[in-house]
Amino acid sequence: MKVINTNKERYVLFCQQNKKVPLFMQAWWMDAVCNYKNWDVLFYEKNNKIIAVWVYHFVKKFGLKLIIQPQLTQINGIWIDYPDNLSSNEIVSFDKIVMTDLLNQFKNEKFSYYDQNFHYSIKNWLPFYWRDFKQTTRYTYQINDISNPLKCLEEFSYAKRKQIKKSNNNFKCDFELSGEDFYKHVKLNLNALGKKVNYSNELFLRIYNSCVSRNQGCIISAFDENENLHAALFIVWDQNSAFNLISTINPKFKSSGASTFVVWEAIKAMSNNTQIFDFEGSMSENIENSFRQFGTNQVPYFRIIKQKSLFLKLVFRLKRWK
Repeated sequence: MKVINTNKERYVLFCQQNKKVPLFMQAWWMDAVCNYKNWDVLFYEKNNKIIAVWVYHFVKKFGLKLIIQPQLTQINGIWIDYPDNLSSNEIVSFDKIVMTDLLNQFKNEKFSYYDQNFHYSIKNWLPFYWRDFKQTTRYTYQINDISNPLKCLEEFSYAKRKQIKKSNNNFKCDFELSGEDFYKHVKLNLNALGKKVNYSNELFLRIYNSCVSRNQGCIISAFDENENLHAALFIVWDQNSAFNLISTINPKFKSSGASTFVVWEAIKAMSNNTQIFDFEGSMSENIENSFRQFGTNQVPYFRIIKQKSLFLKLVFRLKRWK
């Protein structure tokens, strides 16, 4: 029998046994987005049982250690498996105990810059404030229950419902687009707008292959009668939520309604797999407006930051001035 020694080995087993751990914090996801060597995890334990984890990705730049969000990963940081039936006051007290313990362990990390998005279940960041971390609030948008897609449709804006009604006659929903072809379309569509993909083909395919092999990811596409690809989504999910991880729209067909159509098809496809549909959030005003029209709820989560390096503080300050 293999002896489990490292925190990461223990965490792999923990994730296999605890399906409540969010998708973006699962060990296999971290392997895909970080490579095996570039992430680690800390535990808060009680009676030899893991109660909370702190998952983090690190890189070395300029000779400095940076703890940052992996690409294409909404959240990391601390996740707590709260005991049942805690009152609001007891949760705050529990947060303080757990986070203080984890922060004390984290002191051994000699980092120069820290930047993580915490899961929205974390409502209290005071123990981090007391250790001189900073916080800003970000938002994602969610449909809380997709078990009845037609009921979800009733909550869409009139404009979205009209687009879907029209699109049902204009597009074919397809689940067969390969990961390689999806990435090519993302690249081509962004290039047409004078932009570049900010993640590599290698990274995308690691994520895609890891998700598909677990039956936790798929690509949903909209083709017209002439086999033109108008829009596509890469959806990933766990037992709790589905995430609109990457979307691509051919700018020649940006007004065709295909982007709304593929979201609707994704909601229908995911309704038997999970409970929540998460649009992955955006702080962009135009994107935020589109997400709200799907009858979503705005869900806040914390971005926690700490800069120790004077050099990095100067670099970030100069970037803001540009």
